[in-house]
Amino acid sequence: MSEDNVEIVRATIDAYNRGDLDATLKDAAPEFELDWTRAVGPQRGVYRLDQIRAFLVDFLEAFEATRVEPDEFIEAGDHVVVPQTGYIRGRNGIEVTARVTLVWTIRDDAIERVCMYQERQEALEAAGLSE
Repeated sequence: MSEDNVEIVRATIDAYNRGDLDATLKDAAPEFELDWTRAVGPQRGVYRLDQIRAFLVDFLEAFEATRVEPDEFIEAGDHVVVPQTGYIRGRNGIEVTARVTLVWTIRDDAIERVCMYQERQEALEAAGLSE
């Protein structure tokens, strides 16, 4: 099951990188939530499925280009921990690199939750793992 979960996460990230929001959200459960409370910046909070498209559109429109590169996929039962690097280029040409770790919770082939952590160890602990 965990291998299937990794493939769901991988496909979602690939769709995001292509800018295909429909494919990005296709595996989201009806009760989906994005926990972005640990974010640094203006978009902080918890977003439900009916709010996530606007969140993504606002984020993507704020920048000239964004891309996410997963460093690895760590399976942990219903969770997939993904340390990743985000590459963002602002409209003024300034480029930023951001490293965060996401914990994806997937049940019955649907993404129920994605939670962002600034620190890898904190994300691993949230998924019941340790270094």
